Amino acid sequence: MNSLTVLFLFFLVAMVATQIWLARRHILNVLKYRPTVPQAFEGNISLADHQKAADYTAAKTRLGIIETLLGAFILLGWTLGGGLEAMNTLVITWEFDAVVTGTLFILGIMIISSVIDLPMSIYQTFRLEARFGFNKTTPATFISDMAKGLLLMLIIGTPLLAAILWIMEKMGSYWWIYVWLLWTGFSLLMLWAYPAFIAPLFNKFRPLEDGATRDRIQSLLKRTGFKSRGIFVMDGSKRSAHGNAYFTGFGKNKRIVFFDTLLETLSDAEMEAVLAHELGHFKRKHVIKRMVYIFSTSLLGLYILGWLMQQSWFFTGLGASSSSTYMALVLFMLVGSVFTFFLSPLTSWFSRKHEFEADEFAAQTSNADDLVNALVKMYKENAATLTPDKLHSVFYDSHPPAPIRIAHLQSIK
Repeated sequence: MNSLTVLFLFFLVAMVATQIWLARRHILNVLKYRPTVPQAFEGNISLADHQKAADYTAAKTRLGIIETLLGAFILLGWTLGGGLEAMNTLVITWEFDAVVTGTLFILGIMIISSVIDLPMSIYQTFRLEARFGFNKTTPATFISDMAKGLLLMLIIGTPLLAAILWIMEKMGSYWWIYVWLLWTGFSLLMLWAYPAFIAPLFNKFRPLEDGATRDRIQSLLKRTGFKSRGIFVMDGSKRSAHGNAYFTGFGKNKRIVFFDTLLETLSDAEMEAVLAHELGHFKRKHVIKRMVYIFSTSLLGLYILGWLMQQSWFFTGLGASSSSTYMALVLFMLVGSVFTFFLSPLTSWFSRKHEFEADEFAAQTSNADDLVNALVKMYKENAATLTPDKLHSVFYDSHPPAPIRIAHLQSIK
């Protein structure tokens, strides 16, 4: 057993133990405050809704513990258990060149992983979400989504994967720069193309009808100097009772999208406040900052991969007897999250910081009270817990916990 094997097992055990410990803390904290609605939300959220949120959160977190344990065993199966080596032994018998062999190798792993994950996905959709009244997905829609996702992976993912492997094979020791340029360009292309060509394959989008709501939103866009390709309503109720709103697209192809479930829940003023928050992410340059962060870390990761590929212990330490560009790429993707898990609090902190800044922008350009009211309604409709465990939030929450976020808005309104 080489040093990397020991290090990998140490970090994997530490990550799984920490995740389970955090999950148990979260469950206990949520259930501890289940009997009483927090004082800040009294009169706005009923005891029944508060208890539903607590039960829903506890159920999701318990399922998350199972997923954590299964994920660890599956990872061990792929690596030290010899799963990747067995797949490699199979594909090399077909005697294709390195690029085709690597493409088939990675596609095979992705398809097998999807099949392994399928039972958990079915349970979460048709049992857990249905138990709490959120699931609207029919078996036909579920199967259709899977088929479309697989088709897109083959049509879009296969050429991209083949191009990456070709660069890794043919472009010398600085291949990682060219792969990064390809990945960056592809990511920007997808940001531009997704709203117009990919999202409509899964959902229907209709322009927001003329009326008071649209007029109010147009007024907000005008006074904040924001331009988009349209305001759309998505049939989110086709799959779930959860509600949301988001921006999508890049450059001049930006779109504003509201779930139809959200339109049924919020008033015009509250819709404006939610949109003002989303505008805040653009006005405070959060989108650009996140893109810079993602592209920078991907460049660093590819550089590290380029170095690891030259080390025989990288392969043998993770259960692979054969060294190849595609094996190195898969190993790096599989184990990367194990070694970076304990950086999660830092990335979550940056995300919550951006949410606070977007809230401040919304309070300046709209009305803080309306945003508070909208958030409370969304917490209620989405059964979001009002009493998360603090340490669990530090690791996982991209948005500030409900009490902290509401208190912050009330302090700046």
